Amino acid sequence: MKIKKGDKIQVLSGKDKGRKGEVIRCLPKKLKVLIKGLNIYKKHVKAQSNQPGGIIEIEKPLYVSKVQLICPNCQKKTKVGYQLDKTNKKFRVCKKCKNIIDKEISKK
Repeated sequence: MKIKKGDKIQVLSGKDKGRKGEVIRCLPKKLKVLIKGLNIYKKHVKAQSNQPGGIIEIEKPLYVSKVQLICPNCQKKTKVGYQLDKTNKKFRVCKKCKNIIDKEISKK
């Protein structure tokens, strides 16, 4: 997955189309990301011994294909590329402004 925790993203489709947010959690096996304050649904919760019942709002994950990264340098939504430096360290690179998005990515 090219989107990581802490990235700023913009939603491309769905009920939150055009809204921006920050990635809280990545779910790479399901190809989904959880975004702070977006894709909110209501859930009815039954009362338990330590918690009262009621309707709570929860954030549900979105597919990675429905979001796009916002470059921290040029502030535009962009695709992500990879680049190696002279010491063979891998970096994420903005396809529009060609600047490095973040620090080193570990090879697994």
